Amino acid sequence: MIKWGIIGCGRIAHRFVQGLKAVPGTELVSLWSRREESVNSFVEQYGGHACKTVDELLASDIDAVYIATLPDSHAEYCFAAFNAGKHVLCEKPAAINLSILNPVLEAAKLKGLIFMEGMKPPFFPLYRSLKEYLITDPIGPVGYVRAGSSVADIPRDHPNFSHELAGGAIMGIGIYEAFLAVDWLGETQQVQTMGRFGETGIDMFAIFQTLHTNGYAQLYAGFDLHGKGDALICGTIGHVTIHKNWWNPQSATISYLDGRTVELNEPFTAGGLNYEIEHFCQLINEGKTESPIISHEMSRQMIAMLDKAREQIGLKFKGE
Repeated sequence: MIKWGIIGCGRIAHRFVQGLKAVPGTELVSLWSRREESVNSFVEQYGGHACKTVDELLASDIDAVYIATLPDSHAEYCFAAFNAGKHVLCEKPAAINLSILNPVLEAAKLKGLIFMEGMKPPFFPLYRSLKEYLITDPIGPVGYVRAGSSVADIPRDHPNFSHELAGGAIMGIGIYEAFLAVDWLGETQQVQTMGRFGETGIDMFAIFQTLHTNGYAQLYAGFDLHGKGDALICGTIGHVTIHKNWWNPQSATISYLDGRTVELNEPFTAGGLNYEIEHFCQLINEGKTESPIISHEMSRQMIAMLDKAREQIGLKFKGE
């Protein structure tokens, strides 16, 4: 039985618990949030013990911590969890920038504990099936990725609109696109970015083109246009369309140069976070300290891409 604590009781924490309930051998034990009313409401709905402080949570009988706060506080809670001997599954982006993330990863390695960024798409059944299928019926070397999302219906009181909390389209949505580009094309070599700002000082829409070891990507992220999108992955003898919403993938079409078309359909259950939770629990049970799928190096490369994108449009956060 792997016992969990949750730091932060906002929207994503509710989805996490939905996923946790679908993973056998897990238990929600402790919760803490800076807002007492949100913790109490959460416990009434899902159970567990409401802690008065983060130290109380970390001292409780738990094996792992899910950090569900915003990027501005991720590093602080990661260090605290490692010092308490707890494994960490941390919401994306794992840190505000690479210079903050690196010490977190070093601390996890020093303590011999698992740190994994909560990047959900690669654990979905569709994404895994696609990767497996292309081994035996490939589209050739991939050289181009196009993906993006612009979500115009997020309430304006959402933390994504807060500059103080390290919000913005690049941080909130672009991290998904960074994953897709790095996963299929390799390490980022160049980034070209354009973006425009909103009233709160965060980027409302951004476009970034990237050069990688194996090709190019064109990506976008936004909060004021409606563009919930698919993803295109192009190889030399075929291409893949992961249909919308690609970050919660359920279906894909593979089109080949010879005219063949293959359809993949893999519905997901329990909101989708259950698959990354299951993977994380497997790492614990096998005594591993790093995910081979969302590795420390993958997290470094994703945030490094966002660092370059933000630098080019002049978006800085507190302390940078």
